[in-house]
Amino acid sequence: MPANRNALVRYKTIDACLRNRKRKWTLEDLVEKVSDTLYEYEGIDKGISVRTIQADIQMMRSDKLGYFAPIIVIDKKYYTYEDPKYSITNIPISNADLGRMNEAVELLKQFKGFSHFNQLNEVVQKLEDHVYATAHKQHTVINFEKNENLKGLSYLDLLYHSIIQKKAVKMTYQSFKAHEANTFTFHVWWLKEFKNRWFAVGVRGGQKIVNNLALDRIQDLSLDETMDYVENEVYDSESYYRDIIGVTVSSGLQAEEITLFVTKEEAPYMETKPLHHTQRILERNEEGIILQIKVQINFELEREILGSADRMQVISPEALKKRIYARLHKGTQNYERIQLVQS
Repeated sequence: MPANRNALVRYKTIDACLRNRKRKWTLEDLVEKVSDTLYEYEGIDKGISVRTIQADIQMMRSDKLGYFAPIIVIDKKYYTYEDPKYSITNIPISNADLGRMNEAVELLKQFKGFSHFNQLNEVVQKLEDHVYATAHKQHTVINFEKNENLKGLSYLDLLYHSIIQKKAVKMTYQSFKAHEANTFTFHVWWLKEFKNRWFAVGVRGGQKIVNNLALDRIQDLSLDETMDYVENEVYDSESYYRDIIGVTVSSGLQAEEITLFVTKEEAPYMETKPLHHTQRILERNEEGIILQIKVQINFELEREILGSADRMQVISPEALKKRIYARLHKGTQNYERIQLVQS
């Protein structure tokens, strides 16, 4: 195993550089990148010597850590992996490591019944499944929803550390509605996931308005050492999202009682997986159920209703009912237009 945390950071940084084949990496480039990363994550500003990086490369090439990294030098100058698919993160797990992981799984499983550790449940299941599959050389038996092709996931680590270290970030961002990207300072307070899409939540510059910025719209990101971090002294994420479905919160907008009719075919699913924690059943009949939730009307709520349009209808409020009807009517017109073109 790596001698210490700093060594692990250096190995992972070198690995990331050598996997980036869009750029040629000299020894000096690697020294600079590793030095920047150590300063960024560990606050170490002494820099790294060429000799240290050379020793790290030799260590990665050797069997001491089990990496056997196929690092080669091209034109006596540029470092890269001979195998473009290689990464130290993809090396097989040794029997000793498997044993340690099994011990970790068993330890974590002891906490799964305690409310303080509820958020660990999925992590434990993933780890347990991976250890079992590796030990028995078979496919995993639990498949969690994921989309590894989502843009912006590479920014998660930097954003997470900016929160932990209380540092501002410099971000180049372009929303779907914007004609061009803007670069600004952003203070991240927490990270939010909704339907496998990630958002950085915080405030922009010296403003007080809370923004949800989708990671897939970020074009560039780095720590901003020139600005003092604006701390969150007002909100906690639990209460901030209490009155909504999704991520779109409108300050000053009151939650409303939304009454919906759900057909008997959809009702069992809606009862076992409620739309919102405020959901309650008002009436049951042969046709289905009438339920009510109390939330802000936002984009995500409308999408949930439209996604079940043939099995769910808005009863009230009237304004939402008319808006959903208008969107469905427009959708029908689009299909009719296509039908005319094709006939």
